[in-house]
This record gives sequence, structure tokens and C-alpha cells, in this order.
Amino acid sequence: MANILIVGCGSIGLQLAEVLIAKGHRVTGLKRTPPILSSASINYIAADIASIDQLKEIPTHFDVVYFIVSPDGRNADSYQAVYELGLNNLLSRFKAANANPQWLFVSSTSVYAQTQGEWVDENSVAEPDNITSQFIRQAEQQLTRLNLKNIVVRFSGIYGPGREYLIRMARQGSAVQQEPPYYTNRIHQADCVGVLAYLLEKSLVGMPLEQCYLASDNGPASMYEVISWLAEQMSCKPPTVKVFDSMAQLNKRCNNQRLKALRYEFIYPDYKSGYSELIKSIFVR
Repeated sequence: MANILIVGCGSIGLQLAEVLIAKGHRVTGLKRTPPILSSASINYIAADIASIDQLKEIPTHFDVVYFIVSPDGRNADSYQAVYELGLNNLLSRFKAANANPQWLFVSSTSVYAQTQGEWVDENSVAEPDNITSQFIRQAEQQLTRLNLKNIVVRFSGIYGPGREYLIRMARQGSAVQQEPPYYTNRIHQADCVGVLAYLLEKSLVGMPLEQCYLASDNGPASMYEVISWLAEQMSCKPPTVKVFDSMAQLNKRCNNQRLKALRYEFIYPDYKSGYSELIKSIFVR
């Protein structure tokens, strides 16, 4: 049994906590505002990681720390508050207590600046050109230098209940680039939880792990293909064709072979399997 801290503990963190507790681990969630009603099995600490004063008294006796944060906004200040200031505050607190837990850091494939449909994996150049992703990349590097056992997990576009952006696009008949293909990548939030729990399980039994894993499903696909398929499933009009955008960002294809080599089996291996279930749940609401 491991003593685990989940920093952030939002939607994915809460689902992860439930999985880990079911496996016999002890889980603490750190949030600015813990839920009023929560599982009795999850201990909560109320603190803002951007405030060093609020972290002075938090316990540090954890074996593993998951860092799963969501910035308040899509701007530099919000990302700096959690990925630079917040992370440094936590590291300072653990260092002062002479504690050195293993970290599993949730990152993003936005750290790749490739835009021409290239395949990327963990060995690809990760030099983001936007400031928000630069803060994420900086945090990755800081943690991997700190301890060889620390692990970075780069998720591609997360979807699932409450994360239905592409479904809304399909229902609205949004304009989408068709040629050349604009590639997109995604992972169902259930697999986000699955991957994070799986990596911990392998680490605890002593399996040698890499410091970085790209977590995306098996099917990179063009945005036009995905939106067209979604529209068809919902009996909506197909998307209109958008004029080629030479400045399009995040156009790449994610290779998940390192993760699959660990024998992780995706719950939803492609967008059709994941979105089929999601569409059904939406129309039942």
C-alpha cells in the first residue's frame, strides 16, 4: 500500500483517487476548495499551491505525488501560478521536510511545437513556442532532473463526460479544414485515469520505467474525419469545408508505442469507441 497525494484532485484526480483507494492505497487530495460532500475514504487538504504560506503545515509523508492541475485561465499568469510558482512551493515544502516522494506529473502534448502533421513520440523535440506550454515544459524538465524515478505523462486532447467540445462542433456544423488533413489526437478521460494508475502499479512492483510517456489513443485522425463521423452518428449535417489555414497549430500525430510496450490496454482505443458511448449517454440525458 502506498501513501499518495493528488495535487489538484479535479475530475481526473477524483476518479484516480477512487481507483487507487479500491486497490488499497491511502489517498489525500490537495485542493483550494475541497468538496463539501466527498468520499469518506479520501482525505482532503485545503490549500492554494501558489501560496507558500498555505503549504507550511501540510503533511509530507507521501510515497507518491500526482500533479494534476488545471490553471484558472489560458494565459501566462495562470500557467505560471501553478506550473512554476505552485510546483516550486511544493518542492520547497518537501525539501524542508527532507521528503523525496516519487512524482507523476500530468503534462500535455502541447509541449510539441510541430505543426505539419509530423509523427511525434517521447524522443521528439519538445520546444513549445507559446508561453503557456513553455511553463509546462519547464516543469517537466525540473521534475525529471530532480529524481530519475519521476515520470511525466503527456496527454493528448482529453474527452469524455463534460469534455464534449468536438460533439458541439459537429452539432453546430462548424467549418473544418479538409485538405491537407489537419491531424488531431485524443484520449478518453477514463484512459487518463487508467494510464496513471497503471504506471503507479508497475513502479510499485519495481518495473524499470521511462521518465516520459506519451498517452494518446491508437488512432490519430484528421479533424474533418472525426467531425464528419460524429455528425453522421448524430444525424447532423456534415461540416462545411474550411479554407486551408497555413497558420494552424498543434497539427501532429502522436505515437503511443512506448506506453503500449508496457502492455497497457486502452479502454477506448480510438475515437469511435469512445465517442459512440459518449453520444449515447448524451442523448439519454
